[in-house]
Amino acid sequence: MALLLGLLIFSFILTSLLIVPFINLLYKLRFQRREQKTKDAFGRLTPIFDKLHRQKAGTPVGGGLLVITIVSLLFAIIFPLIKFLGVYITQVYPLQEELNVIFFTFISFGLLGLYDDIMKFFGFQKHKFFGLRLWHKFAIQWLLALIIAVLLFVNLQIDIFYIPFFGILYLKWLYIPFAAFVIVSFANAVNITDGLDGLATGVLMIAIFALWFLSASILDTPLSIFLALWLGSLIAFLYFNVYPARIFLGDVGALSFGATLAVVGLLLGKVMALVIIGAIFIVEIASSLTQLLSRRFRKKKVFSVAPFHLWLQHIGWEEPKIVFRAWLAGIILALFGVWLAVI
Repeated sequence: MALLLGLLIFSFILTSLLIVPFINLLYKLRFQRREQKTKDAFGRLTPIFDKLHRQKAGTPVGGGLLVITIVSLLFAIIFPLIKFLGVYITQVYPLQEELNVIFFTFISFGLLGLYDDIMKFFGFQKHKFFGLRLWHKFAIQWLLALIIAVLLFVNLQIDIFYIPFFGILYLKWLYIPFAAFVIVSFANAVNITDGLDGLATGVLMIAIFALWFLSASILDTPLSIFLALWLGSLIAFLYFNVYPARIFLGDVGALSFGATLAVVGLLLGKVMALVIIGAIFIVEIASSLTQLLSRRFRKKKVFSVAPFHLWLQHIGWEEPKIVFRAWLAGIILALFGVWLAVI
């Protein structure tokens, strides 16, 4: 545990040193949030969103890229060094196969988000849904998720779904679509939640803390080291992401971190616990999906605006109040999720 805490602190310090120059670089590249007229999935304008978030225009976007880069490089340097120094490594899965799954998810979804950010902020999104076409992006997410699910099922031989109080259900080949669904759901859930300063990052930080505890409890050293580095970098990023934010995650961070969070839950075999730990993300995506389906089939809205955090903002809640209470709820949910995972 001393090693893991040391790595967390080192990742935090390195990210803290690099983030201000990185923010300045984003300003020079004009990689900033634009004043926008946002449209929903049906191409309709969303004036409430634009009115509430107009002041965020000009803030640099793409902080997730810095976190992905730092975590990946630090792991590539530190993990072989730890093995060389004779630190005892314990693992649940074949080492190389586990690392392939983790970093393929972490980087591939990040690249997809980065492409969408570039399309979005440099004006290449003509005739597209604010970046990539919505269904094109969704299809690519499913393709990546299916590749990851196959790696989990074939290379790591994972096919279990643990249900607290009932036991383990063996899904066999059905695990592949199940795992892909979990990955795509969390990737989009974190992306949707990333709408207020510090909201997604803070809730994600709490969720990673919970999963870090679970990974350490099963003595999965590679996963624990990855989570320690990720957590340290994310804490440093959060300092600059709280209200009023100086930098946003962007799709590059939100898609990558949501998908990776899901994969960590799948590697731990604790999907039900993951759903509880990440319930804030579930509520956010469920509110958006409910709104979408209601407008599609009932021709009317359930909420004045979605997702849930935006509705709270619209009815008069101040942004920091929403975020801080979401963090508190996240802490309780994380404790409950960990309890379910260990009983």
